[in-house]
Amino acid sequence: MDLRDVEAFIAVAEELHFGRAAARLHMAQPPLSNRISQLENELQFKLFQRNTRNVALTDGGARLLEPARRLLGQAAAVRDVAASIVSGDEGRVRIGFAGASSQRALPLLTRAVRETHPGIELVLQSQTYVYTAFERLVAGDLDLAFVRTPVARPELRHRVVEVEQVLCALPDGHRLADEPSVRLEDLVDDEFASLPDDRGSKLQQTMYSMCLRAGFQPKIAQVAPDSSTVLALVAAGAGVTITLSSVRPVQSVGIVYKPIEGTGPSHQFAALAWHGDNTSSALRRVLEVGEEALPTPDLYGFDNTD
Repeated sequence: MDLRDVEAFIAVAEELHFGRAAARLHMAQPPLSNRISQLENELQFKLFQRNTRNVALTDGGARLLEPARRLLGQAAAVRDVAASIVSGDEGRVRIGFAGASSQRALPLLTRAVRETHPGIELVLQSQTYVYTAFERLVAGDLDLAFVRTPVARPELRHRVVEVEQVLCALPDGHRLADEPSVRLEDLVDDEFASLPDDRGSKLQQTMYSMCLRAGFQPKIAQVAPDSSTVLALVAAGAGVTITLSSVRPVQSVGIVYKPIEGTGPSHQFAALAWHGDNTSSALRRVLEVGEEALPTPDLYGFDNTD
């Protein structure tokens, strides 16, 4: 059924005059009459009783009028949704994040997107480590992800959104708990709590490289699957660890956080990453919102040597 025929039927039914209906549709009267005849042939019943003086709806035409209006309304809704999808005002964006380290930035981004583009569905997918996000972005399983630099995959683009300070976490009864900062050399005899060394954790790799630079290999006494559990072990006195300022709010009882002297890196950079070939208009809108909700910080003077 041609929607233009339905539109012609509604115009004649509401005007009950072919001349006025033709003028309303910005067309000549003969083509309008042809459209009505075409629709009547398709439906196999008359829509109008007409003579030289009057036009009136038949019983069938009167019963068809409201469904025809709904049909045009639904067609208009389909066009509106399609236009919103093309413009990026509607759609779905899958966002990967790594638990505690995204707890500040993720809510800022999602709240801003929902306020400015409520038609965009955000699918939030938690992951444990950054390398997983890189793989899923390349595979097309994610549209956007919170990651840490460097982003070595050439297919991916990224933008830094947060600078995270590298800190040493100590139990609050530790012998260095009252010091303003710590040197890793002073922890050579301490036991460490750590993330697993077979999962590609950037934080775990950073801890190992910093300790090696300080002249020792850390003694791993406890291994936990995520940063929040590692910090809980530290608070319980099971060891010390290297962590990031973004994770600090996860555990505040029984634990102290100290800057680290002398052994880089002093900071890590959190970033938003996406596939350079992703043409999603909804993703483009989310990235635009992210420019304002999570502006790139001034990176001058930060040490990210690893």
